[in-house]
Amino acid sequence: MAVPRKIAYLLLFLIALAAFGTLGYMILLNLSFLDGLYMTIITISTVGYTEVAEMTKAAQIFSIVLIITSVGTVGFVISRIGYFFKEGHLYEVWRKSKMEKDIQALDRHYIICGSGETGKYIMNAFKNRAEKFVVIDKDPETIEELKEMGYNYIMGDATHEDVLQHAGIDKAAGLVASLSKDADNVFVVLTARQMNAQLNIVARAIEPNAHTKLKRAGADHTVSPNEIGGRKMAAMLLKPSITYFMDSIIHTEDITLDLEEIQVSPQSTLCKKPLKEARISSKTGLIVLAIRKDKDERFRFNPGAEEMLDPNDKLIVIGQHEQIETLRDLAKEPPYE
Repeated sequence: MAVPRKIAYLLLFLIALAAFGTLGYMILLNLSFLDGLYMTIITISTVGYTEVAEMTKAAQIFSIVLIITSVGTVGFVISRIGYFFKEGHLYEVWRKSKMEKDIQALDRHYIICGSGETGKYIMNAFKNRAEKFVVIDKDPETIEELKEMGYNYIMGDATHEDVLQHAGIDKAAGLVASLSKDADNVFVVLTARQMNAQLNIVARAIEPNAHTKLKRAGADHTVSPNEIGGRKMAAMLLKPSITYFMDSIIHTEDITLDLEEIQVSPQSTLCKKPLKEARISSKTGLIVLAIRKDKDERFRFNPGAEEMLDPNDKLIVIGQHEQIETLRDLAKEPPYE
């Protein structure tokens, strides 16, 4: 039985006991409601204040029955309510209720299906970038870990439509299918794509032939952690300096650089200007690595100074978080009147 329901039953019992006593005194002693309630409270609490009317034999017997009935039960009820407070059950109910409200309020967020080893890295990356996300997992031990980390979570099977609906898939910006079996990931991708045709879906592929199945199911991108890990291990042996450089410059104690994609808004002051006039590097300190023109699959690496910035162009830049936010503002900034 849920804790709120237990407390409700206990409180209802106290109310019923008070109502029984009040009604009894009103009938036996011909009292008003307030006097009857007063007699009930002083009898149940055994404080021994003066009665408001002369006690009859029937009223005395009724008081004895009421005292015998209430002394043990009232003490039990109070002790149970105190136990709920002491053990933090009420706080847990409040915390879960708040989390449910937070999940319902999410918009343009990300859904992580599966919080295994791969899922943990995804969560850390989202947390570091202050992205909104909710995690779906059905393992009780994993749920406890998510609870301790303070993440929004849903305990359930990510292959079920109602669970994805609970996670706000209709308002989500993207979904990661990171379950431990390819078949489950295929089912999640298929279900998610049917529920939100615009969703950006990235799926984990375990077996070599899983990439094709996941793409057919509706995944926009597929990733094999084993394949990526193998490539990096080979690179660390064959090109150790380059690998060390990439790792150290992206993750150092003194500075953290991010690769980011920024879209140029048609209303931005950057729009319809060549790179040399946009002066992105001097304004933000960022390095523009590539430009991806609207509706073009290819990237234009190391763009020249004369490269024109058109509406909805995507800039691939590298720099610190604060610098990226500055460019993000510039890319959305309307021209001065």
